[in-house]
Amino acid sequence: MVSKEKQADSKYGESRKFDPNFKGPIRNRGCTDILCCLLFILFLFGYFAVGILAWSQGDPRKVIYPTDSRGQFCGQAGTALEKKPLLFYFNILKCASPLVLLEFQCPTPQICVEKCPDRHLNLVKAKLGSKEDHEYYSRYCKEGTNFAALSPPEILRDGLCPGMLVPSKAFTRRCLPALGKLSGGMVVVGNETSFVDDNNNRVNATDLLEAAKKSNIVLEARQVAMRVFEDYTQSWHWILLCLVIAMIISLIFIVLLRFLAAPMVWVIIILAILVIGYGILHCYMEYTALKGEPGADVTIRDLGLQTDFSVYLQIQQTWLAFMIILAIVEFIIILLLIFLRKRILIAITLIKEASSAVGHIMSSMFYPLLTFALLTVVIAYWAVTAVFLATSNEQIYKVFNKTDCPFSMDTCDPKTFNTSNVSAQCPDAECMFVFYGGETLYHKYLILLQFYNVFLFFWCANFVTALGQVTLSGAFASYYWAFKKPDDIPAFPIFSSLGRALRYHTGSLAFGSLILSSVQVIRVLLEYLDQKLKGAQNKFAKFLLSCMRCCFWCLEKCIKFLNRNAYIMIAIYGKSFCTSARNAFFLLMRNIVRVAVLDKVTDFLLFLGKLLIVGIVGIFSFFFFSGRIKVVENAAPSLNYYWVPILTVVVGSYLIAHGFFSVYAMCVDTLFLCFLEDLERNDGSSERPYFMSQNLLNVIKKSNDTSKSVD
Repeated sequence: MVSKEKQADSKYGESRKFDPNFKGPIRNRGCTDILCCLLFILFLFGYFAVGILAWSQGDPRKVIYPTDSRGQFCGQAGTALEKKPLLFYFNILKCASPLVLLEFQCPTPQICVEKCPDRHLNLVKAKLGSKEDHEYYSRYCKEGTNFAALSPPEILRDGLCPGMLVPSKAFTRRCLPALGKLSGGMVVVGNETSFVDDNNNRVNATDLLEAAKKSNIVLEARQVAMRVFEDYTQSWHWILLCLVIAMIISLIFIVLLRFLAAPMVWVIIILAILVIGYGILHCYMEYTALKGEPGADVTIRDLGLQTDFSVYLQIQQTWLAFMIILAIVEFIIILLLIFLRKRILIAITLIKEASSAVGHIMSSMFYPLLTFALLTVVIAYWAVTAVFLATSNEQIYKVFNKTDCPFSMDTCDPKTFNTSNVSAQCPDAECMFVFYGGETLYHKYLILLQFYNVFLFFWCANFVTALGQVTLSGAFASYYWAFKKPDDIPAFPIFSSLGRALRYHTGSLAFGSLILSSVQVIRVLLEYLDQKLKGAQNKFAKFLLSCMRCCFWCLEKCIKFLNRNAYIMIAIYGKSFCTSARNAFFLLMRNIVRVAVLDKVTDFLLFLGKLLIVGIVGIFSFFFFSGRIKVVENAAPSLNYYWVPILTVVVGSYLIAHGFFSVYAMCVDTLFLCFLEDLERNDGSSERPYFMSQNLLNVIKKSNDTSKSVD
């Protein structure tokens, strides 16, 4: 009868055979997945072509500067409007029109002005007023208007000046009414509660409020964005300091792991539990302190969406939610530690081995800097190309009129409009800028170019990550398969591994990255569809979309796991991607118990280390930016939202800690696969000795026969 072990071998391939000539990563290897390499290079040339096309057609000024009715940029340096950075609406009430949602531009004349009006004044009063009133009002008329020579009816008929001015404030470079409220809740502008517009209609200030809101569809979002940007300008140097502290703490942890692996692991475990425990205690204290406070018992649902997120911290339910989440995390961690208490000792030994490998290949600690630099280039290229593509549309002008006109909302050319039939048949019609678009072949395929930009971004970013994984795994594999450590470790293992990866395996890295990128792009499309279907009533479609999102999320995680192990096998044996992925998968399946026990427990301990660093820096930044440290209270910047720098520091600290610990994680994964192969290849005899260290031999309760020397 065939044994269960042999049955497993036949199902997941045969175990590795002893090879007396195998001494680590194979040096004599050939190029792999050449077709995918050529495809990747071809797509890169296409990516560069898209970038050049976007940079030649795009104009980022469309994002930076507001555009008046003539399509000119307000405040652009080197133009006649350089000293007029603000956009002024003649009749902002027109912004309440549904056309705003269709054309993205208010159907009213708009001009660039030096500053927004600060007083209430209508056209008739200005004409009957002093010379100062004449001069002041003429600032908000179209260029070339002879305000003193024309009568109010002529001015209004030709649309040369606004019917009235109201006190306004600049917001996102646009003049919007300076709205306030009286004690009774009535909306006012200055001291006025109603006005007479240019059509002699009485208008309430409340209507003006609604029009001001609709003048910019994303008004609230932009308001938050501007405040967030302001907070960054006030706190960027403190954020940078916190990130430097996170980097120093991460480096200290790595150095201590090198020399004190076992004590440091237990310190990480204990401190992680204490940090989360303190978070629970702090949330409870905040929850208790708010008890009895006016308005603290309001629910988040009743509060709705608020642009000032600090409001949420003033209600009990927020702190209760934080406390429950942290308590669940604490409970899960403690439960896992209790369940895995015996396995932790084995995982510590594997971390010790990884510490020894990192210690002998110190250049591996600096390799993430190269990955970070390459990723920065990829992200910057994608972002710049996306902006230029988004701003490569042409200016579209349409006909606007007050009376009936057969040409209403037709496209027009402002240069020839005054001599066209439209102007003759509709004297009050105007040709005004509405949005950016275009009818050329380039503009029709603009969305496809943006999709290509996103796809290549994912492909290049994953390729850079894959290159780092192959490079590090090749270097650490050379450490493991050195029988006499460190004497048998080759010189410059990082550079040698990087050279092998670029010379022989660019195609394999591109292949693995292509598979992962395809799944990620599909996930982006599903997220886009989910946003579009938020207001839909079809429950089945929402359910189906949620299932697809979940499935593709799981698929992405599985592909990342398989790719990672495939890259390790590529670094060692130099086979193609598919062959390496199959061999890695079969090797893991033949040792599935050890994978669950050793590898995943080690990953969990390293995750606790990252969590601890984020917790330490996050707690410090919370007390500093919220002004709760009395010693440095005056040094803390004045912020609109103190959660902005805190959240930035937390995310940045995690990325920094992940960058340092990713070297350890890659080292552990590589050593683990080598460890499994070592067990299959060798038996500890003098002819087939194990390459693993004595610590690992003690863990599996095996030893090498040292009666004969090994060459």
